[in-house]
Amino acid sequence: MILTVTPNPSLDRTYELPRLTRGSVLRATDDRVDPGGKGINVSRAVAAAGHRTIAVAPLGGPEGALLARLLGEHGIEAAGVPIAGSTRINVTLVEPDGTLTKVNAVGPEITEAEAEALLDAVQSRSAATDWIACCGSLPRGLPPQWYAELVARSHRAGALIALDTSGAALTAALPEHPDVIKPNAQELAGAVGRPLATVGDAVKAAEELRGRGARSVLASLGADGQLLVDGTGAYFGSARVDVVRSNVGAGDASLAGFLAAGGSGQGALAVAVAHGAAAVQLPGSVMPTPADLDLSAVTTTAEIPLDRPLMEPTS
Repeated sequence: MILTVTPNPSLDRTYELPRLTRGSVLRATDDRVDPGGKGINVSRAVAAAGHRTIAVAPLGGPEGALLARLLGEHGIEAAGVPIAGSTRINVTLVEPDGTLTKVNAVGPEITEAEAEALLDAVQSRSAATDWIACCGSLPRGLPPQWYAELVARSHRAGALIALDTSGAALTAALPEHPDVIKPNAQELAGAVGRPLATVGDAVKAAEELRGRGARSVLASLGADGQLLVDGTGAYFGSARVDVVRSNVGAGDASLAGFLAAGGSGQGALAVAVAHGAAAVQLPGSVMPTPADLDLSAVTTTAEIPLDRPLMEPTS
């Protein structure tokens, strides 16, 4: 069973537009609303793959109630922690060529008592989990050290921890030795404080984060593929993608696939790449099912193309 923690969840509304014109009244060709937030997306992908998952998240207002109902419709057990504020609503605008414009709300401020209740909700369920995935930005009211405390408590309970966050929250948690961290290329560059221009640069950055405490690093490199660096070495995976429809939640789908496949090794990397490739070919933040996966389109190797320039080099 995979438990996810999403400190700043959302309702994600996606509009598909024939074109995006500033200052105009726009008519959508399609729209949908999904339960959102990085950890909740992981739970959605885990549930879509047929595995049990519990989503721990602060829920408030009618938006929080709708989010809990949508989670149930996706086959996810919602372990909601009541808060005084209202759950945020994010908006994504999708153009025909796949260009996304996202508007992410700030979200509610979490009180000290609500923050402690979140930690307690995770700790009370830790013993029955295979993995705990802690994902996303921290809302107002939670200090950068909050994830570090969650990782420490979960490890004391004997749980394995995957952490997908960035900035100060990531660097503060590294000394607590999260079992997997899952940055994208920009987050990886930010964590080491230098730009990444090649796959080799990404490998060096991942190795540096392992030296600072992470036990393994699963890095999404966008269209270039994914990188896994752990105690056994480094592995690179990529997949053929015919049409990119939306990359919202693709990294979360990758993490779900990786954890569901055991959370270590080249085989789990292949499943992660397959999940990410399937997700970008689906609308909005729809998570892939087993029928959407194409492992035959995935290649993984320990022969890393170190000199290959990244298609989207980081700043």
